[in-house]
Amino acid sequence: MTSSTPPPDDERDPRSTWWRSAAACSGMPPQIVFARRERDAAPALRACARCPVLRRCEETVAPADNWFDGVSAGRLWRNGRPVTRAQHTAKHRGES
Repeated sequence: MTSSTPPPDDERDPRSTWWRSAAACSGMPPQIVFARRERDAAPALRACARCPVLRRCEETVAPADNWFDGVSAGRLWRNGRPVTRAQHTAKHRGES
């Protein structure tokens, strides 16, 4: 007889989602976590400073591999590239 209970979420399994509930940003509104501007993403970026699953977040989200927009592993990403403070400041001053 087989059990209808799913196996426990194994943290070694790359498909596992256990880390999402452990993330410091868990429960934050999507518009904060997936913000494209630093000002809008600030709460999620602050949460990353105390996040116990930072490495797993970056490994799983793989922002550089999939044109990710939002916060992952303590950084703001736009089109799969980390946004630097210099880029952010230049854009707000009207520079390219």
